[in-house]
Amino acid sequence: MFTGIIQTQATVINANQEDGVQRLVLSVERGYLGHLDIGASIAINGCCLTVVHFEVPPQDVVGQVHFDVIDETLLLTNLGNLRRGMKVNFERSVTFGTELGGHIVSGHIHDTAKVEEIIHEQNNCRIKLTLPSKWMKYIMYKGFVSVNGASLTVGNMDDNGFWLHLIPETLQITNIGLLEVGDAVNIEVDQHTLTIVNTVENYLRKQST
Repeated sequence: MFTGIIQTQATVINANQEDGVQRLVLSVERGYLGHLDIGASIAINGCCLTVVHFEVPPQDVVGQVHFDVIDETLLLTNLGNLRRGMKVNFERSVTFGTELGGHIVSGHIHDTAKVEEIIHEQNNCRIKLTLPSKWMKYIMYKGFVSVNGASLTVGNMDDNGFWLHLIPETLQITNIGLLEVGDAVNIEVDQHTLTIVNTVENYLRKQST
């Protein structure tokens, strides 16, 4: 489980395909790898991945963490687009006592959205995302959505997409500030909204039969 509050950005060292999986190696400040164990869960661009190896050299300010990413994950997320030198959003899983500053995020990506438009203004940035229609029923104005793992509030909407309104702090801490038109971002819709919508639809379907 995650909060959608991005802790830092990690740098891609390797994202090669080997033996049917993507061997993903990230470089990150060593402070974010403290008390880490093999098998731990870390959200990378919002996708929950399992740590298979990590290295924290005593004299270095950065360490490396390794993941194996399977085909199903690559199909549903933007992790298959990663290349050496790219930045990814990084969040360790929550622990007891963690402040829930965003919303509950599972790390299970539903789909990717496409960046259609970016408008930079003096103190904020607006980004238009388009999303496959089957997911739009779970997107609510002023509701939550996880974008590349960041818990964000939905702005104005239309039939095929929605706007994000971002402050400079969000653009600096996350890789959302590096997006360009045409890029794909990972989307996890709010689990509470998904459950409510599906429950109501199932109830109405039963009532009509």
